[in-house]
This record gives sequence, structure tokens and C-alpha cells, in this order.
Amino acid sequence: MDANEKHRLYFEQMVFLFQSAALQHMGKLKNPASDKVERSLPEAQFMIDMLDMIQTRTKGNLGPDEERLLTTVIKELKLNYVDEMNKPDPAPETTQAAK
Repeated sequence: MDANEKHRLYFEQMVFLFQSAALQHMGKLKNPASDKVERSLPEAQFMIDMLDMIQTRTKGNLGPDEERLLTTVIKELKLNYVDEMNKPDPAPETTQAAK
């Protein structure tokens, strides 16, 4: 595998890492560390902002497939974020005492 192919794969993985983190913070994916669905919209917004920054800073340096991937992921995350913003905050988890 040449360096360009390696960098392309690393770029895709980085985009998918930010996407997964944003979806976890929106409560759309389970957090693998806690095995719970957790919601933190400010943290989700931060992940989206990071992808926006990457898109801005790499403008003109990405191949067409990389640009399309980044644009699609950002658009999808922003639509999901707006959807989550319009939902009420989830009720805190309640635990029953062991009897």
C-alpha cells in the first residue's frame, strides 16, 4: 500500500471516528465504554464543529471521494443534530434499590 492510499484510509477512519462520537453524544449510538445511551448535545456539536474545521482547512487538498464523504457526513450529522435539538431532554435514569 502506498502512502497516498494509506493517508486516504486514515482520513476516512478519522471522519468515521468523529461521526461515531457525534452520534454517541446525540444519544443515537450506545457508548461502548459505558454500554449506555448517553446524550450530550454540546459535545455532539463540538464533534460536528471539528469536522467543519477539517473541511475548511483541507479545502482544495482532498480528492473527490474524500470531499464527498466529508460533505455527506457533515450534512447527515447536522440534520440529526437539529432533530435531536427538537426533542425534549430524556428523563434521567432511575434505579431501583435491590430488595
